[in-house]
Amino acid sequence: MATRAGAMMLAVGAALLAQQATPPGALTLAQAVEAALHNYPSIRISQEQINAASAGMQLARTAYLPRVDLLAQANRATRNNVFGLLLPQSTIPSMSGPVLGTNNLGTAWGSAVGTLVTWEPFDFGLRRASDAAAAAARTQSEAALQRTEFDVSVATADAFVTLIAAQEMVRAAQAGVDRAEVLLRTTGALVKAEMRPGADRSRAEAEMAAARTQVIQAQQAVEIARANLSRFVGLEPAQIMVSVGKLLELPAGHAAPALDTATNPASVEQNAVVEQLRAQLRILERSYFPRFYLQGSAYARGTGAEVNGTNLGGLNGLAPSTQDYALGFTVTFPVADRPALRAREAGQSASIHAEEARYRQIATDLKARWNVAVATLGGARNVAANAPVEVNAARAATDQATARYQAGLGNIDEVAEAQRLLTQAEIDEALARLGIWRGLLGVAAAAGDIRPFVAEASQ
Repeated sequence: MATRAGAMMLAVGAALLAQQATPPGALTLAQAVEAALHNYPSIRISQEQINAASAGMQLARTAYLPRVDLLAQANRATRNNVFGLLLPQSTIPSMSGPVLGTNNLGTAWGSAVGTLVTWEPFDFGLRRASDAAAAAARTQSEAALQRTEFDVSVATADAFVTLIAAQEMVRAAQAGVDRAEVLLRTTGALVKAEMRPGADRSRAEAEMAAARTQVIQAQQAVEIARANLSRFVGLEPAQIMVSVGKLLELPAGHAAPALDTATNPASVEQNAVVEQLRAQLRILERSYFPRFYLQGSAYARGTGAEVNGTNLGGLNGLAPSTQDYALGFTVTFPVADRPALRAREAGQSASIHAEEARYRQIATDLKARWNVAVATLGGARNVAANAPVEVNAARAATDQATARYQAGLGNIDEVAEAQRLLTQAEIDEALARLGIWRGLLGVAAAAGDIRPFVAEASQ
């Protein structure tokens, strides 16, 4: 059964073929997701759980094989025997032979070797139910792996987009520093020419410091985002460089994919949990039946004691000298287990109902998550459409305020405020485009398939 990792790698390969202009050493979104699928520890955990479930299937199938027990022993013991009954227990050794009426501490050698073969020819479907439960456990482990791979892919893509957003904030903040430097030089020249008061230079220096602080904070956000991405891709933060691909472009305005909650990896995994519990319930339902066993035994025993009470002495009895064999048919039926089995069946049924309710809850949450993602995407598109208007207006206001200040018609407060608005507008414009991509990622995550998103964003 192909896992989501294989399908994801096919999508990644297609995306890589389209990356002709990727800078050397830069990590694309597709490459980041592929690296996360290979490196993140939680995926390895899920893979080993599948291996354990596969071993459980092999174990369940061994129930169809006959059981073979071998035994060999030697002992030195007394031979005092009495009439009487012992209730079943595991403390006092059993003894065979006639009652001699003796009570002494004389000992003799004894030995035994034998084999017992037991086979259950039919079991009213119990072994088949156990085999099906083991197969359901493997299916559940595979679904858990797919869900883990999907969650890791979504988290990696989100961390990748967050890093690019932080880098765009640095770029816009640096542009604000450049404008603050121009303002500082202009103000310095006007103050030196005694055309403006010295307080204007102090205000310009304060604006420069504030702009640099904004850059520092944006750079801090970049380092944090890079560190977060590094835990998925298996690289040190300092080694990570990302290729933006199409993430700084406006994506095509195609409609959101239709939602089918049943195909989401979370729903698939939960459904597998329900089926596993149902398979375990079928084991309980097939347990209250008689157990039939065909048995065959061959054995030999030796003893150093005679029937008349004498001991042969020496090493007599160490070699098994008397042989026997037996064939038989045994039936067991735990009559009094019915109340306990009914209680266990009732508990298992309650667990099934709880997990079915959890499945419906997951579907409800996915629907709400999808609705939120669609609404977020629509809002992001509207913001992105308005962002250029905001930038153009802020840039015009900055130019006008600067011109008025240089002509002596305005004050520095107007210029500083206009520059701040322009810096924020440029940040908003950069983040608005990424907001659309993040909205598309949210819709794809709720729908349960981000492969088309990764392929498009990596071009």
